[in-house]
Amino acid sequence: MTGVPFLIVFIIAIAVMIVLISKFKIHPFLSIMLVSLVLGLIGGIPFANTTDSDGNTINGIATVIGSGFSGTFTSIGIVIIFGAMIGTLLEATGAALKLADMVVKVVGPKHPELAIELMGWVVSIPVFCDSGFVVLDPIRKALVKKTKTSSVAMTVCLSAGLYASHVFIPPTPGPIAAANTMGVGNNLLLVMGLGVIVSIPALIGAYFYAKYIGKKIKANDEADAISDGQVTQTYEELVASFGKLPSGFMSLAPIIIPIILMAMSNVASILKWGGALGTAFTFLGTPIIALAVGVVFAIILLAQSGKSNELYNLTNDTLKTVGPILFVTAAGGVLGKVISSTSLVAFITDNASTLQAIGIFFPFLLAAVLKTAQGSSTVAITTTAGIMAPLLAPLGMDSTVMTALCVMAIGAGAMTVSHANDSYFWVVSNFGGMTPEQGYKTQTVVTLVEGLCAMAGIFILSLFLH
Repeated sequence: MTGVPFLIVFIIAIAVMIVLISKFKIHPFLSIMLVSLVLGLIGGIPFANTTDSDGNTINGIATVIGSGFSGTFTSIGIVIIFGAMIGTLLEATGAALKLADMVVKVVGPKHPELAIELMGWVVSIPVFCDSGFVVLDPIRKALVKKTKTSSVAMTVCLSAGLYASHVFIPPTPGPIAAANTMGVGNNLLLVMGLGVIVSIPALIGAYFYAKYIGKKIKANDEADAISDGQVTQTYEELVASFGKLPSGFMSLAPIIIPIILMAMSNVASILKWGGALGTAFTFLGTPIIALAVGVVFAIILLAQSGKSNELYNLTNDTLKTVGPILFVTAAGGVLGKVISSTSLVAFITDNASTLQAIGIFFPFLLAAVLKTAQGSSTVAITTTAGIMAPLLAPLGMDSTVMTALCVMAIGAGAMTVSHANDSYFWVVSNFGGMTPEQGYKTQTVVTLVEGLCAMAGIFILSLFLH
């Protein structure tokens, strides 16, 4: 099946998946895998590997599913484990509480949601939002305990802050790839500046939505704390249970050093550094290696706290925690792979010309459809940029500023929306202590709010910048 009928089938499949998870309480792993299998077969993926008339291999549904599952583990599996490991050790040593103290002193105790949102926004400029959320989650939890703020509001703000810079500001891979594809790769300072500006309405909209939804939904960790009577423990008592908290530098090192390494890797790539220095930064800045370095610093922190004998149990607890997240995330990868193996993306590309009349909103809508369809913001950004590059002149966007704004519109679309086929959705929902249904009301809706607010800002800019 191809064309409009398959597009309709895709929409129905996404709706069925959401209903299976939220209404019938079928585990997300089983729901996503089932929908992926059925959608793939309807979309024309053969039952078994075969060859076409030119002798090219066409992968069967089992191969596509296996590829999507393993590909997700390859791209993010170890990153999630190492990131969660850093978080576990930061919590165990009291370093997360120390960082919470530092953040509150900078922003003020009355605005913890703003503090965690801005922290996420800064961190995600060089780091993928998935990794950033895992690394910063212990600070979010510590701030929740310290300020008695809604856990859901803090989760939404952290997620939104990370997401904004992830899709708008180089050297994050998506926007820098789009800038190069569309011919403004030599004007990265302009792209970065616009990314900062466009992030502002997205962050503002997300902040107010987080404050609103935080009053409506309680996360599992909040419910557990109330049922266990943990809410009676004061923040001061919690700090006292660790004895003396670690220093600010050592508390920050497991987080900031991986960020610096990844940032320097991007700088080395942009500036085309060669030789031993460029090779060293490229190696150390690989997310897996950078986070491994962070784990080393976290282990040193654990040793300084006199808790080295707890490392084995803490590692074991981490693996138990991230196991379900990894498998559900991999299932989301399967859905994305199945969709990309059907005719849906080609159909959208072939019919792009009919949407050219809507100007700056065209790349936004195209990226939004691709994002919603296959889950990855980076894939949506790079794919849309490839489609848009030859259309810039017909759309009147071939000036440097308008092309950069087009990159921003693509980024806004690529955050609209995060749902069950997006690994970030499951990272935020699971680490935030929320059910999938709550994830739709928080993560999915806040990404919609961010995308629309950002696009409104981009449209206003397009009226004055040419």
